[in-house]
Formats: sequence, structure tokens, C-alpha cells
Amino acid sequence: MKRRNFIELVSAGGGLFTAGSLLVPTTAVADSSSFAVPAGKELRADVVIAGGGLGGYAAALAALRNGLTVILTEETDWIGGQLSQQGVPPDEHQWIETHGAPQSYRDFRTDVREYYKKYYLLTAEAKARPNLNPGDGSVSRLCHEPRVAHEVLMNSLIPHISSKKLTLLLEHKATGADVAGTKVKALKVKNLRTGQEKVLTAPYFVDATELGDLLPMTGTEFVTGTESRKETGELHAPEVGNPVNNQAFTMCFAMDYVKGENHVIDKPREYDFWKNYVPKMTPAWPGKMLSLWYSTPNNPTVPKPLGFHPEGIKTDAPLNLWNYRKIINKNNFVPGTYPGDVTIVNWPQNDYVLGNIVGVSDKEFNKHVDRAKQQSLSLLYWLQTEAPRPDGGAGWAGLRLRGDLMGTEDGLAKYPYIREARRIKALFTVLEEHVGAEQRAQITGKKTGNTAADFYDSVGIGYYHIDLHPSSAGINYVDFGSLPFQIPLGALIPQRMENLLPANKNIGTTHITNGCYRLHPVEWSIGEAVGMLVAHSLKQNLIPKAIRENRQRLEEFQELVRKQ
Repeated sequence: MKRRNFIELVSAGGGLFTAGSLLVPTTAVADSSSFAVPAGKELRADVVIAGGGLGGYAAALAALRNGLTVILTEETDWIGGQLSQQGVPPDEHQWIETHGAPQSYRDFRTDVREYYKKYYLLTAEAKARPNLNPGDGSVSRLCHEPRVAHEVLMNSLIPHISSKKLTLLLEHKATGADVAGTKVKALKVKNLRTGQEKVLTAPYFVDATELGDLLPMTGTEFVTGTESRKETGELHAPEVGNPVNNQAFTMCFAMDYVKGENHVIDKPREYDFWKNYVPKMTPAWPGKMLSLWYSTPNNPTVPKPLGFHPEGIKTDAPLNLWNYRKIINKNNFVPGTYPGDVTIVNWPQNDYVLGNIVGVSDKEFNKHVDRAKQQSLSLLYWLQTEAPRPDGGAGWAGLRLRGDLMGTEDGLAKYPYIREARRIKALFTVLEEHVGAEQRAQITGKKTGNTAADFYDSVGIGYYHIDLHPSSAGINYVDFGSLPFQIPLGALIPQRMENLLPANKNIGTTHITNGCYRLHPVEWSIGEAVGMLVAHSLKQNLIPKAIRENRQRLEEFQELVRKQ
């Protein structure tokens, strides 16, 4: 018998749903009172998008392309989310240079390369390389600087800002919502610099925040954390679910190496703690976190050695961490441009596992972010002073924190690299049986040649292996194969709310399947589909749910997606 979507099964009974979630009502929330709007403080558009990460940006771009007016808010002063303010070079699949992403994402990648070729002192050989990788990092075919990602994305928005089609509110955060039944009427946002508030109104709202902030604000039903195997039937789900078990977040930073110089930072105030910290994990973590050992993702019980040498020299370990997320390879640039390479530190050693930040108070969130910053600074200090060198010495004093490349004074990223958020209770939820390689093989009975589930309402495609980092509840790596997958429209539509749509890591996935839907090009694809969905819904005068439930209307929308 075909298993029904587990969200559909649970919600059919009404009442409260606690499976892997916070206690949130499945019945309608009470209407909120309207905001009192000071004169001149109300802004209107066709769609309000909260969050300027890749999903929010792509949603805005698609909406603008289809003739809508847009208000886009962002908590930091950079757009680009994972790529820029979080400092993470793109995690992509192996076919990205030719297919497997929307055209707009591939155009962005081309624009990044052209930016380097136009403005940087590249060598003739590097400039002539069609698929230039500025850093030649091994994690991506396009390892580049966070600031460049922000600049390239901004360049594409400036014409829309000039024409007044786009209102971009940087350093603004949503603080409240006006809701009537199944519709959001307005969003209140606060200028984080001045404290002034504005009220944003529109027919549609998009939650592209990194943690799904609009969901509790608007009474939209959501889940958090880990579902149990009984709830989802997922092969790799635990026996017992846990709503506060979320993946680690990371405070990334950039550093270069200037041989012969001393750039050792002041000893971080928590260094003694982090130097001796041994994570309590199941399966066990192999010793201290500040070391060159970690748990192998696909077999956490087997410790894996890591190499490190800031001159890129090969080490005995199979991976030199320096080369992994390297965003500047000095050899791609005219000699003398850079004294050394530049790399991004987003490693097992600075994954923060001491607390959950999903659904907590601002005070709790800031406490954990501050400690995560201490962890990352402690890692840098350890690398500068105590890390074992192949020559038998300790530390590289020439390692230099590059806050200028991250746009910050403290040298760390502007915002935590978030891997997991609140997730909507969607019309359809993607399970491991839909995309996991091993479980798909069990379903089909075939050893090879399996494909991911074919969703009749597909509005995008993507691929990444299912990659779950150590969690706030002490669960070690969960990492296993998936299959190239589709993005079902049903996962982008809440069960009850009519005019609020997700466009980040807050779509209808489980803790398990979030592990492959959370990466850069997939988030972009989700956002672009949502931007087009808003435009199509307004044009047809239909709510998104009505488009999905009618096959002809759905096919018309899918044709729009294909054309664009």
C-alpha cells in the first residue's frame, strides 16, 4: 500500500500536532488587531519578502521579472544569505556547469566570473579560463569572496530600485504581523539602526528568513527538529523524535597567510574552554573538537584525520582543510597581488552544538551566537599558536583574520550559517522515501538505475547528498546518498494560510530531507518558483492552493516556470 504523506495523516485528525514539532494549532488562529500606522510609515507593494538570502533574492527577481512591485527586507546590510553574509561558498552538485539549476542561477555564476575578469588583476591564463574558479577550493567550482557575491546580486537589483519597482530595506527585521483568518494583512518591521518601525502591506507575503521567523508571527503551522521513524517511515529517522534537535550552525570566517609575519589575535576569553572541549555525541566524537580529527560523516564511529597547511602543501591526511573552501588562489592573480591564499573556515571544528537557536528568545539566540563566535575565534587562535605542523612545530603565526572580506569589524561572518529552520506544515511533505537513494532502492527492488520520486506538481529540480551536521541534541553526522530530485509545489504551500509562502529552508521537508533541499542552488530554485507563483496567482486571481489542485491550472503554471 502506498504510504500517505505523514503530514496529511496527522492533520486529518485536527487538534494539536506534536510530531517533531512545537505545539501549534491546526485550527485557525484568532484574528489579530490592525496595526496603528504612523503617518508616512506604511509601504505597499504586490509582494513583501522578508529575508534577503538566496531564496528571498530569487523570489524578488522572479516577481520583478513578471511585472510586480516588491518590498524586500534583510536583517543585515548585505543580501545573499549563505553566499555572502554567512560566508559559505556555494555547495553545488557535480553537473552545475551545464545543467541542474535554473538559468538565472547559472547567469549569476557567469556574472561572478565576469566580475573577477573585469575588476581583478588576473593572470592571462586565469582570465582566459571559461570556468574560472577564483579560489580553486575543492568544495565548489566557484569558490569566491562573500563581498563579490553581494555586489553581483546588488548590481542586478539596482535598476529595479531606480524604477521604484523594488523597495530594499536593509537592516530591517520583522517584529509582528497583522493576520485575519487565513490571510496576512500586514507586516511590521523595525529598522535595526534607528529603531523606527514601518508597516508593510501587500496581497502576498514570502517568508525567506533564515529561521522561518514569519511562521509563528502569522500563526502559520510549522514543525521543528527531528521526526521519529514511526511518524515518517524514513529509513534514517531516529526511533524517537525531538523538536529541539536541530543541526549545528557555524560562525564562519575568512583568513589568509602571510609567511614570516605575526598576526596572532588576543587570546579569546573562552579559549580555555574550547581548547579542552570534547563534544558529547552519539556516536562518540573522536576527542577534542579543536584538533585535526573528526567523525567521518558516512561512518561517525571511524575517526578521520584532517590535514592543514596554509601554503597548500600536501599533508599526510587525505584533505588539507586550507584548500577546502579556498576563495582566493594567489596563483590566479598577477604576482604580488596577494601575499598568500585566502580561505573560508566552515569546518567540523567550528560547528556550534551547545544549543538550539530555532524558536528561542532573542536573548537565547544572541547568547549562543556569542559563544559560537568565541568558538571560531578560539579555533583561529589555536591554529595560530598550537596546531601541530608537519615539521614538528606548533601554530602558524602568519594566519591573518580577514574581516574586511566579510564586511565586519570582529572578522567573523555577519550572520550565522544556518542549516535548519522552522518548516511549514505543507500540502505535501518530502520524505526520505522520495529522494533517499537507499530507501528508493528498497521501494523499487532495484540495485541500480533508481530515480527520485516523480512529483506531478514539480516546479524545480536540484541535487545534493543528504548532509546533516552534528546537532544541538548530540547526534553526530548523518550523511548518506540521495538522488537528483524535483521540488514539488505542494511543499511550498502551507496547509491553511492563503497568502504566505516559504522561500528558504522552511518548506515542507522533514529533518532528514532538509539535508538535501537546504543548499544554495536549491534554495534559489525554491525562491524563484515562489516569486513566479505569486505573480501567476495575482494574474489569475487564484490562491496558490487552487492552482495546485486543478490539473489544467497547474500545468499552465508549470509551463510558465519552464519558459522562464
